[in-house]
Amino acid sequence: MPKPRKNYFQNKRKFYGPRSNHWIKSLDVQVISSSGENLGVLPIKEAIETAKREGLDLVEISSKATPPVCKIMSIGKYKYDMQKKANKAKKSQKIATLKELKLRPGTEIHDYNFKIKNAKKFLTKGDKVKFTVKFKGREMQHVQLGRDLMNRIIEDTKDIGKVEVMPKFEGRQMIMIVLPN
Repeated sequence: MPKPRKNYFQNKRKFYGPRSNHWIKSLDVQVISSSGENLGVLPIKEAIETAKREGLDLVEISSKATPPVCKIMSIGKYKYDMQKKANKAKKSQKIATLKELKLRPGTEIHDYNFKIKNAKKFLTKGDKVKFTVKFKGREMQHVQLGRDLMNRIIEDTKDIGKVEVMPKFEGRQMIMIVLPN
């Protein structure tokens, strides 16, 4: 039975993260010691030897610079610090979600005030709010009631939000999107 052939691309190693030691491709590199002092431009073999003497790795910090900047440090600690920094950036990132509030043209004042209170709460959190006014049956003859309701919503939320999508009809419903200031 013949051996299965290896794919050409299976032999190539993929790089995840910074290059270190013999994976650095440049012939000369700018070297920074583990204490932070600049050792100048050194040939790659000499820079790797210097790192080995200290018991650490030569890690490529900036590959775009000419010559590339490398620092003598532990590659594991560097990758750990980079992952911590990425996780922290991901936590602080705010994703705006779209909250929907549904109304009817004949919505009573108490229910309307409750919906506006929720809309203000969503807007202060940083979320977008989609207002939907649904029309059923003969209510389609009184579209002006829906427009008046939307104008009232615009007036009540103008201090903390601005209209992104003006009120428009889509079938039997009127839609408007308000985003936070």
